Amino acid sequence: MQRPPLPPFDHESALTKVQAAEDAWNSRDPQRVAQAYTVDSDWRNRDHFFKGRDAIVEFLADKWSTELHYQLKKELWAFTGNRISVRFEYEWQHAKTGAWFRTHGNEHWEFDDDGYMQRRDMSANDIPISAGERRIGLK
Repeated sequence: MQRPPLPPFDHESALTKVQAAEDAWNSRDPQRVAQAYTVDSDWRNRDHFFKGRDAIVEFLADKWSTELHYQLKKELWAFTGNRISVRFEYEWQHAKTGAWFRTHGNEHWEFDDDGYMQRRDMSANDIPISAGERRIGLK
């Protein structure tokens, strides 16, 4: 099966891929998110390195049990061939302390010919914020 849009990416198809990723992550559904990756996808998330959809699901389930009210915004940074880079911000509330954070970071993605992400490298920093400083996902 294919997962369009497929590489090589142009500006419009890269934007479509970024929006699809944002929508999936904002669902906070680990199974839904994992379906965008190859079965053996390589991940680096900060200082965590792992491989495969099962590990992705486990990682995200754990993440969203701690990071409550998660709301994400991704922005296309660059693209070429089968690669896309994004910057992102997300806000969340720590499950145990109730403290709010905004996380700033970047991701570099590499896709296979069928449009599945085969590699994801992510770096990020967490910034404490007050509930009144939230700006993502507020209506």
